Amino acid sequence: MNLAPETITSVARTADKFSVNENQKKMFINCFLSTLNTTTRIIDDNTTFIFTGDIPAMWLRDSSAQVRHYIPFARTDHGLQRVIEGLIRRQINYIHIDPYANAFNEEPNNNGFRDDITLQNPWVWERKYEIDSLCYPISLAWQYWKATGISSIFDENFRHAAALILDLWTTEQHHPTQSRYSFIRNNAPESDTLTNGGKGAPVKETGLTWSGFRPSDDACKYGYLIPSNMFAVVVLRYIGNICESVWNDEQLYQKARHLEQTIDAAIHRHGIIKHPDYGSIYAYEVDGFGNYLLMDDANIPSLLSIPYLGYTTYDDQIYQNTRRFVLSKDNPCFYTGKFAKGIGSPHTPNGNVWPIGLAMQGLTSSSADEMDQMIELLINTDGSTGAMHESFHPDNPDIFTRSWFAWADSLFAELIIKRYYEAERG
Repeated sequence: MNLAPETITSVARTADKFSVNENQKKMFINCFLSTLNTTTRIIDDNTTFIFTGDIPAMWLRDSSAQVRHYIPFARTDHGLQRVIEGLIRRQINYIHIDPYANAFNEEPNNNGFRDDITLQNPWVWERKYEIDSLCYPISLAWQYWKATGISSIFDENFRHAAALILDLWTTEQHHPTQSRYSFIRNNAPESDTLTNGGKGAPVKETGLTWSGFRPSDDACKYGYLIPSNMFAVVVLRYIGNICESVWNDEQLYQKARHLEQTIDAAIHRHGIIKHPDYGSIYAYEVDGFGNYLLMDDANIPSLLSIPYLGYTTYDDQIYQNTRRFVLSKDNPCFYTGKFAKGIGSPHTPNGNVWPIGLAMQGLTSSSADEMDQMIELLINTDGSTGAMHESFHPDNPDIFTRSWFAWADSLFAELIIKRYYEAERG
């Protein structure tokens, strides 16, 4: 698709501001356009299919994150409006097909993981239930509405999907007794399946809502994933805002408000741990029985991303304590090498650093210097490809996973836009 002249001018001006040479400028423009040029399909049914890159499926999470950096330009760019609105329509359709699925096919062609023991559907590529899969489309739509003033995306199909999400999250507050979801993948690593007959490790009802898998697509050790519950709280506030301003739906508003308050209270009751060195910090996962996991994974939602998600501010003391923890050697997923140090993930080889983690460190910083450091670090660890990757070896960035990973490209572009475009606009 062709970008509007105003968008082209703004992107070129942003590239000029941060680039010290043509290679850097080319890299930013390449990453900015990556999703549009390589992973976007405009469909005749007025929707948009955005696949993740080297895997031909559309993740609800990834597809939302892949277009977020276009939102500042969508107010005056009708082509970007078509892409984003079409994506939202398709995401909402997918949620109606199966709200527990994380990734979908372009057509009902039965592609994907057909041997998984869970409810199967020809539209579904993979059915790993992750809270954030339902958060991202709502968040994308709300941000798009606030940036453009376009509320027509909030049609009846969207409202029904929002109600479906509220019902599901309420059910998963009572996962052991009310949920019918289960997932088993045979002959797979432990991280790719759920224990306990596909129901996951035992949890105690706390008010938190359960998740089978993390945004890395790895299984949760403990079923209450704190950063994803935080994202759910934010999204429930968005739904409440839409109920008041667009739908005039008092019943749905009250339901969203009650669920938001219940989950938020449970985060504060069960998700904050007193650490001997860092003080009060957020746990990554808890089970309600007193067990907790102190770590952070680069995939978003993460503890590092809390201000980016909109749950709290950068200067919140518990977040500051948590940030110091997750960006230290005390985080078992924080790795250091000759060329980089940053957060990785158990999803990739041990010791690898994730570019989306580095980008998020910049996006959640209040320091222009730290943002610039992350931009420079990302540029210098691209493995001479001019693009971002899923992860790389911090002692040798030429060793990386996934050469075509559009989420990372988009987040790198978003960091530069925040630093050099949005800062100028105020």
